[in-house]
Parts: sequence; C-alpha cells; structure tokens
Amino acid sequence: MIWVFFFIFLAACFAAGTTGAIFPPGSWYEELKKPSWTPPNYMFPLAWTTLYVCMSFAGARAAIAPDNGLAMALWSLQIALNALWTPVFFGLRKLKSGLLVLSFLWIAVAAAMVALWQVDWLAGLLFVPYLVWVSIAGALNLSVVRLNKGHA
Repeated sequence: MIWVFFFIFLAACFAAGTTGAIFPPGSWYEELKKPSWTPPNYMFPLAWTTLYVCMSFAGARAAIAPDNGLAMALWSLQIALNALWTPVFFGLRKLKSGLLVLSFLWIAVAAAMVALWQVDWLAGLLFVPYLVWVSIAGALNLSVVRLNKGHA
C-alpha cells in the first residue's frame, strides 16, 4: 500500500518539476551575473530528481501514519510553492518575487520537516536534504538579486 502513496506523491513532485521544462532558464538567465559558487547546470536535474524521490517517500510514510493531518497539509503547501517558484523566477523573470516565493518555500519546507518528523522520524529525516537545497537556492537567488540590481 505504501507504494501506491509513493507514486502519487512522486507524480505530484514531477508535476511541480515540469515547470522547469515549461519555463527553462534561457539565455537571459545565462547573461545574469551569478556568484562563483553557483552549482553547474547539470546538478539541478540530478538534485531535484533525488529530492523528489526523498520527498515522495516522506509523504508516503506520513500518509499511512496516524495523526498526519498537519504534516500532509504542509507537504501540500511546500509542493505548491515549489511549483510556483520557476514560473515566477524564470517565466516572469521576477528575481525579487522569486526570492519572496523561495522564502515562503523555505518556511514551508522547514515546517513540513518538523511536522513529518513528529509523525514518522524517517519522513522528517528525508526532508533534511530538501531544506539544505532550498537554503542553497535561497542564497543563490539572493545573490543573483544583489548582483543584478537592474532586474526586477
């Protein structure tokens, strides 16, 4: 039964991830100034695939646990915000608005991690790499905003 839940959560993750195909970075992003520690482009799909699998296992484990309401609500909120960032940042090219979405995403991921941990410690642990990656993404987004003052 847990596998059914896993694949449902995985479908939600990859639905959110399709925004990357719909709104690819493009040449405008390549022309932006970025910090020297920006991960190479090939890292992003590798990282997100790994994170989506971890997030799906976390969601599936929590879905079959009792008293999971808050954890499931926060899981839903974080994947919605996850899906929103790419269209805002790459689609609309709104760097500061992207940072705002990413700030809310970080809060949602941290809250989901805590709520998941309370339902199932392994589910919470599976969100730790996600929080680390969103922290890196936030620092990168902030750096891009600061380095490119002329962009929204």
